[in-house]
Amino acid sequence: MKIRAGYEISYECSQPTPMILMLSVHPSRIADLLTPDRMRTAPALPANEYRDGFGNTCHVIHAPAGRLTLSSDFLIHDRGAADDVAPEAEQHALERLPVDTLVYLLGSRYCETDRFTTIAWSTFGSVPKGWKLVQAICDYVHDRITFGYEHASPTKTAWDAHAEKRGVCRDFAHLAVTLCRCMNIPARYCTGYLGDIGVPVEDLPMDFSAWFEVYLGGRWYTFDARHNTPRIGRILMARGRDATDVAIVTSFGPCTLAGFKVVTDEVTQPVHQA
Repeated sequence: MKIRAGYEISYECSQPTPMILMLSVHPSRIADLLTPDRMRTAPALPANEYRDGFGNTCHVIHAPAGRLTLSSDFLIHDRGAADDVAPEAEQHALERLPVDTLVYLLGSRYCETDRFTTIAWSTFGSVPKGWKLVQAICDYVHDRITFGYEHASPTKTAWDAHAEKRGVCRDFAHLAVTLCRCMNIPARYCTGYLGDIGVPVEDLPMDFSAWFEVYLGGRWYTFDARHNTPRIGRILMARGRDATDVAIVTSFGPCTLAGFKVVTDEVTQPVHQA
């Protein structure tokens, strides 16, 4: 299947402002692109591209004072299958985990594992390890948190979301990641595109989405505590410990979001390129 995706995001900068942008499709999906995922800036600006420590594609720009608009529009091939489900996937003993997964057992900015240890073990300590444990955590988070864009907060942590019982997709992901780590399952935060493909269309504004991955049975598997069901058409942009590592824009100076539009739709008709 083909998916058209992209964005148009505008900021008002009161002064020249350096920024790190993480808006590109993840390197693991570049081979699937049918047209380039090329970031455009208005005004046109030079951008220094690099890969961060988690393997994500980043750009550094220096935005001038005034309005800055970032945009991209691309076509990508997708296998059209839902997230993999592997109920028999086993949980690894810590000493047998690949060393590069161990960082995803540690607490991070939005995932305060130290505050959740007692809650996690008292709630999930009797659940069989492995896939069933991760699914039990997803069920718990899905049932506990009420979704609403009005509940979004850039400073909300997993602990806050657990207490408030409301949030957006990043809060579902942060809480599930934290509980998995407390139960000795490596878990990493993911962000990207997820349209209403293969499911009823939601009457909500399109946005980037957050989900998470866990390491079981010798590989990483996708889970989504907000939707709590396998989905079709995820387009990964970035992975990290939590939202800090994958922020779409990190500004080093004052700026105000002035416009935000995200598109991700299945293409059902032939696309004619100009």
